[in-house]
Amino acid sequence: MNNLSNELLIECYQKALELKLEDDFIRLIEQELERRSLTYIIKPLATHLTESITTESASIFS
Repeated sequence: MNNLSNELLIECYQKALELKLEDDFIRLIEQELERRSLTYIIKPLATHLTESITTESASIFS
């Protein structure tokens, strides 16, 4: 991940959340964001997990 610019790393993180990719992959990106002191970008894992569960639950009961 050292070859990615900060801008591209942030874009990848946002896209990974949007696409609801694996939590382990999202955590790897978050760790790199933390290493680069870009923690203001990180959306807490619990928040995007909750959103994912809420969305899935809504579609089941629709």
